[in-house]
This record gives sequence, structure tokens and C-alpha cells, in this order.
Amino acid sequence: MEDLLQVGAITTTHGVRGEVKVFPMTDDVGRFKKLKKVLLENEGGYLELEITQVKFFKNLAILKFKGIDNINEVEKYKGRGLFVTREHAVKCEEGEYFIADLIGIKAETEEGELLGRLTDVLQTGANDVYVVQVDKDSPYVDKIPGKRKELLLPAIRDCILEVDMPGRSMRVRLLPGLLGESTEGTL
Repeated sequence: MEDLLQVGAITTTHGVRGEVKVFPMTDDVGRFKKLKKVLLENEGGYLELEITQVKFFKNLAILKFKGIDNINEVEKYKGRGLFVTREHAVKCEEGEYFIADLIGIKAETEEGELLGRLTDVLQTGANDVYVVQVDKDSPYVDKIPGKRKELLLPAIRDCILEVDMPGRSMRVRLLPGLLGESTEGTL
């Protein structure tokens, strides 16, 4: 598990007084109101910055950092990530996980057959979708169409049966249509 979790990325400057626009990488953009400090991705490490002001504009957070008072001081940070330590992260509810913690876990069918490893999480409007890179030794590898051999699993209870974070695995039910087969005549 990673010690740092990304909460946003600086997209551009805002005004001339050192404020930045931040694209949030968190479910709740309002969490920036509660943050006191963030770690800025910097060459060779991280720079701790104290947040002195938070505003919101459309889907972005606008942050002001202590000691950075003009556009020239903040311009160099465009495109850099903002992180928090795990202890300052929002606590997950039961059945919720940080994306960084899900990446790399093994996916198996409910019968215990290997599918592969989770490589990405797509955040759609309705539910997340887990991207599983199908293992070359999986009995399902020939059932997955295309060269990339990726399986897209909706993160819903009917499909994701169990997530075992300490064991770094998840058990899934392959719903009709997930392997590219026809679902005609099924409900």
C-alpha cells in the first residue's frame, strides 16, 4: 500500500497572487476545505505546503498556499500532483477502497479460477469499472476478444463478491456479457 495518496493536480495558475487551480482526484472536492497541508510533487521529492485559502470554480478547487504570493512563484508547479499522507486521508467506509490500494490485486472467479490483476479503475457516473489485465495462464484468456486481453468489471455487488485487501485479491462473478458473449434471451 502506498503511503501517499494523490488528492489533486495543479492545472494552472489563477490570478496574479499565487493561487492555483487544482483538478481534484478525490470523490469529494469539498475535502479541500478540511485540508491544512498537502505535499507537492517536486523534483526529487515532495514540498510541504500549507493551505491558507480554498475556493471552488466549476469542477476545480482554487488553492492559496502560505508564502507563495505571486504568479511567478507558482508557475513552475503547473502539472504537479498534490498528495496527502495516509493518516491525513479521508477514512474509507466499509466496502470502499482507495484506488491506489486496488491496483495490482489478483482477480479470481467465484470458483477460484485466476482471471488476472487489476490495472486501473475507471470512474464513470453510475459506478466504477475495474480494468483487469487477463493473465496469460488464465483459462479465460482465449475468451477475451482483442489483443489487450482486458476485462472490464463493473464495481457492483452482483459482480464484485469480495475484496480481501490483506490477501491482495478479489473474488468476482462473471456476469453475462462480460466476456463478449451474446446476452440474447437473458435478463
